[in-house]
Amino acid sequence: MTATAEPSGTRLMPAAFIGHGSPMNALEDNRYTAAWRAFGQAVPRPRAILVVSAHWFINATAVTVMPRPRTIHDFYGFPRELFEVQYPAPGMPELVEEVSEAVKPTWVGADADSWGIDHGSWSVLRHAFPQADTPVVQLSINADQDLEYHFALGAKLAALRESGVLVLGSGNVVHNLRGVDPQHRDEGFDWAQRFDESAQGVMLHEPAASVRLQGHRDYRTAAPTPDHFIPLLYLAGLAAASGRGAELLVDGYSYGSLSMTSYTLDIECPGAGRGTGSAAELPEGVPADSTNI
Repeated sequence: MTATAEPSGTRLMPAAFIGHGSPMNALEDNRYTAAWRAFGQAVPRPRAILVVSAHWFINATAVTVMPRPRTIHDFYGFPRELFEVQYPAPGMPELVEEVSEAVKPTWVGADADSWGIDHGSWSVLRHAFPQADTPVVQLSINADQDLEYHFALGAKLAALRESGVLVLGSGNVVHNLRGVDPQHRDEGFDWAQRFDESAQGVMLHEPAASVRLQGHRDYRTAAPTPDHFIPLLYLAGLAAASGRGAELLVDGYSYGSLSMTSYTLDIECPGAGRGTGSAAELPEGVPADSTNI
């Protein structure tokens, strides 16, 4: 079944967390983007896609409500062709009411003009749902809240899966831009592998324990800022609410200090492991921690 099929009715919509890496993945064909495409082809067509992206990290919990969200190029130092990419998916303003109902009493703001679809979303969606005809709504990451808040919020979003909404987290389990080393293009440093493997064990077998990863000896190195790690907790919350573990979609490393690991929930993705090639490169001459990836 492809993403052009009729919207899902009573079937429980799957969910996922994608390790998105460099925004250049939007333009490339490698084993990670192949897995994202396999996911999109396996999913019954969503009524809407609710994305929790690492790149909308603000001091509030909010949902985009514009009918035509703009494509945001929120990065620096990349080639012009990447800035020219557009992902013209419609929005779904009324979804804010469903999100608010699902997570009450948590307050959810309505953002009509400040955000849109950032690269944490469109770099993945461009592969998974290339026709850009499914409504896309973003849910911000509230920077004022702790990890427990985000895990609990993810669990509450389970109700949306029953009405055809695909919940998609986008970040990186390991995301340390100051640690990037071009000599380790397809490798992970020892500390990155330790943390990523521990996270994998939790996600596959005990997602309710995901918040405890902040006590891992390598957490502060793997996630010096929590923005890219937190989207994983939304899938962990959904998995815990379902009483099942997540499934591994694809795993691997980039530049030593980035994990490209992705997970799904309640979906089989034939062909996810058939792609080849490294994750996209970072721009030359620009320090990774100055690119906003």
